[in-house]
Amino acid sequence: MNEKNGEPNNKELYALLHISPEASDEEIRRAYRQWAQVYHPDKCQSPQMKEIATENFQRVCEAYEILTDEKKRMIYDIYGMEGLNSGLELGPKLNKVEEIKEELERLKRQMEQEKVAAHFQPSGSILANLSWPDFVDGDGIMRGMVMASEVQTQISKHTSLAIGGNLAVNSNAGGGATTAILRHNLSPVSSVEFMGSIGLQSLLGMQSSRQLSVHSTAIMGITMSLRDGSINLSNTWSRQLSETTNGNIHLSLGVESSIGVGWRKKDENMSASGGIKIGTSSFGATAHYTHFFSAKSHGRIAGTVGSGALALEIGGGRKVSKSSTVRMLYSIGIQGLIWKFELHRGGQKLVVPILLSNHLNPVFATGAFIIPVSLYFTLKNFVFKPYYRRREKQKGLDKFEKTRGQVKEARTAAKKAQQLLQNVANRKRNKQLEMGGLVIVKAIYGNIKARHNMSEQETEEEEEDEVASQIIDVTVPLNFLVNDSGQLKLHQGVKKSGIMGFCDPCPGQVKHLCVEYTHRGTRYEVTVDDYAELLIPDQSHRVV
Repeated sequence: MNEKNGEPNNKELYALLHISPEASDEEIRRAYRQWAQVYHPDKCQSPQMKEIATENFQRVCEAYEILTDEKKRMIYDIYGMEGLNSGLELGPKLNKVEEIKEELERLKRQMEQEKVAAHFQPSGSILANLSWPDFVDGDGIMRGMVMASEVQTQISKHTSLAIGGNLAVNSNAGGGATTAILRHNLSPVSSVEFMGSIGLQSLLGMQSSRQLSVHSTAIMGITMSLRDGSINLSNTWSRQLSETTNGNIHLSLGVESSIGVGWRKKDENMSASGGIKIGTSSFGATAHYTHFFSAKSHGRIAGTVGSGALALEIGGGRKVSKSSTVRMLYSIGIQGLIWKFELHRGGQKLVVPILLSNHLNPVFATGAFIIPVSLYFTLKNFVFKPYYRRREKQKGLDKFEKTRGQVKEARTAAKKAQQLLQNVANRKRNKQLEMGGLVIVKAIYGNIKARHNMSEQETEEEEEDEVASQIIDVTVPLNFLVNDSGQLKLHQGVKKSGIMGFCDPCPGQVKHLCVEYTHRGTRYEVTVDDYAELLIPDQSHRVV
């Protein structure tokens, strides 16, 4: 499944041949022969029908070519047609599924890097420390500020240059530094970096990284201080422990030697990480857990314990636009009570921690937590939700207008495919009627909530209304798919819009398939979602 952007791969080619995603090569060949007979242009006498048959025959041949090629099928199963059209290719030495997936991920990252090769990639952050106690005492509210900025550009296909700087101000003291990093890819699995920094920390350094295997990476680095000539050596080993989990070990040898162990796990519902670091003069442990309630909102809890810190942080955030996220966190620890506001937009970040109190008063701590939480839920329910509902509704209307032409073309293609299926579907239907078998009386696919927009008897004058109804009649293709034993099966995990004679009548909307059928003189009804399996007849569908 391709979970990118929250959209699973719709397996359209499997739907086209009416086979399971786990189908064997023999099942694929058998399905291809069946559909090739139905849509072969030589079976049509009319020039118009021959043209329709040729178009659909080419679709069947393309599906067969991809699904019978082992590596093309693997790419399609993971990335869909996007992966095939992007030119992803696999080497001959990869056999295991995990290795192929890793190689595909690496190739995709490489392609994304090459795509932005000619563009600058700016990033930056601003940290503004505020203090309420200092403000009350008349010492001003600003405790300090840190600003950092970096611009990265690709100077050749394999070489990039990053130039950055930072400025820190605290009370009456301050300083800054400028850093330049030159990175060169020696091969698809190894790279080297040269770094120089002048300012608060004047350093020269070099770092090399290499992918040891499909799952493991090693990074080695050396830096030298231009102030005192001290040298620091570092080694980091990381390994993918599973599809969603990574682990790492970091070793540093120098003025402050340390060893650290960490891990990170991330999937579509949560993100978690933890680490322990032990040094010659300090130690510390950190952990965080983020739960994604939806594609737009998340909650977060984090903890830090060590020789110089002890804090618990809790809060959450929300995506307010395509590239912007706001977050509010509440921290309680030995440093006091802190509210922290964050704004993330693209590569830019603004962080504003506000120190509320230096003392851990239980009453004040409880109030500092409850007040912003209550304010958030009040604004969410009475301000933000109504606003977002109106905005989403308007977006839906705008999207419908943009896709109107596309949907109309897809409907036309589906109707043409149904014309070629009509004769066989009618013969199958009549045969099942004689046997008292399975007969599809009515089947509609799309946004079932809009069902009332379609009249029982559709006329040519209502064709434009049908586009707006977000529903398509698929009775003919389902009757065609009924087998000789009087059964119909639609496979799990396959989006139904890819079935011959179907189309997506409402892109971006939740779709269902609603089927009314008879079997042995008894009436049945069933509604399933877009990716669910359907096997009929089934006694649980019986209309009482």
